[in-house]
Amino acid sequence: MPLMILAFDTSSAACTVALFDAAGTVVGARDDIIGRGHAERLVPMIAEMMTTTTDGRADKILVGVGPGSFTGLRVAIAAAHGLAIGWGAELDGLSSLALLAAGAVPDGEVAAAVAGGHGELFVQQFNAGEPTSDVLNLSPAEAAHAIGAALVVGSGAQKLVDARGWGEAREQWPSAANALKLPLALRSLPALPVYARAPDARIPEAA
Repeated sequence: MPLMILAFDTSSAACTVALFDAAGTVVGARDDIIGRGHAERLVPMIAEMMTTTTDGRADKILVGVGPGSFTGLRVAIAAAHGLAIGWGAELDGLSSLALLAAGAVPDGEVAAAVAGGHGELFVQQFNAGEPTSDVLNLSPAEAAHAIGAALVVGSGAQKLVDARGWGEAREQWPSAANALKLPLALRSLPALPVYARAPDARIPEAA
């Protein structure tokens, strides 16, 4: 196992960073709810975290790849690639929705719901950390029919629960301190953005 693992995610209003030792113990973590300004905040947070290491570097980087804020995803992934090159570190992506769900309950069903564009939601359901649905991009009404977990967490949780008329909504944010709780398959993804929604721009069809 790598000696030090750095995990971070900026897919939401949170800018969250955590550092783990070889045993998987969190040796430092910080969660700032900043809304905007991830590009300015992320690198100083990482630099602050790395002062706890002997050589100021990590052997492995885990970066949240979404879905979530387009801008936030690009900020984190660009930083992760730059650090991986500079440090010669391994680099993997982790599911931002799984990271969000991991902070809710260790066992049982939970759904992560994140507000997306055009009033839609990014949603995925989990049971004991394992995904039981695909990543979906749906309207609240459509998500109400697709998601059966009573507990829904995330910035879009209240919209989903309101559309469904039952369940518990928690406005919760991803925390990088939960990164190693994810199943290996959800923290060994390509370090590329998962947008889960078609781009707004369209190429005009030929006449």
